[in-house]
Amino acid sequence: HVLKCCQKVLAWVPVAFIALVVAWSYYAYVVELCVFTISSTAEKVVYLVVFHLSFVMFVWSYGKTIFTSPATPSNEFCLSKADKEQYEKEERPESQQEILRRAAKDLPIYTTTASRAIRYCDRCQLIKPDRCHHCSACDVCVLKMDHHCPWVNNCVGFSNYKFFLLFLMYSLLYCLFVAATVLQYFIKFWTVSSKAFLVVVYLFNPACVIEGCISMLSLTIY
Repeated sequence: HVLKCCQKVLAWVPVAFIALVVAWSYYAYVVELCVFTISSTAEKVVYLVVFHLSFVMFVWSYGKTIFTSPATPSNEFCLSKADKEQYEKEERPESQQEILRRAAKDLPIYTTTASRAIRYCDRCQLIKPDRCHHCSACDVCVLKMDHHCPWVNNCVGFSNYKFFLLFLMYSLLYCLFVAATVLQYFIKFWTVSSKAFLVVVYLFNPACVIEGCISMLSLTIY
């Protein structure tokens, strides 16, 4: 029990890390760059409006990816109490498969293995629909499961796949915008400008970290 609690807490570490980096980049961009560094009011307004649009969409899609519960098969894919008891009593795989075939004949969809055996999850005790897989981290069968992503501490599947792709897109736009608008201060850094140096330290480092995370997330999709 203690080990499971520790695992649940540690699973949120990557999410907390991303949240801290994003919070750091927000402070650096809004306060250090727009408030203290940029002198032009028009430039400040344009930068802040575009930044907050990308920031809000980035945070929204990230939150939806994290907190949208994985979609699981409906109750009709679970074995009845009688079939479950009979399945557990049987020791021969052929007899177990016969029970599963009888239970699956009225289902809207089910899948079989290469040997024509019906896919069944002993852990969740249900017949698996198409592209349904059991996630050991979430301990549930997830519909259209793609992968379990540690950076969102959630399974990416049927219920949140759209939000995951939006998160990747908005985070990329967020990083590109921050990097593009701070580029001139990166150049000023090489002209020995102490203020530009602070902006580079505050903004380029978190931008690179987020971009690295995006690359890893994109790699998991590939």
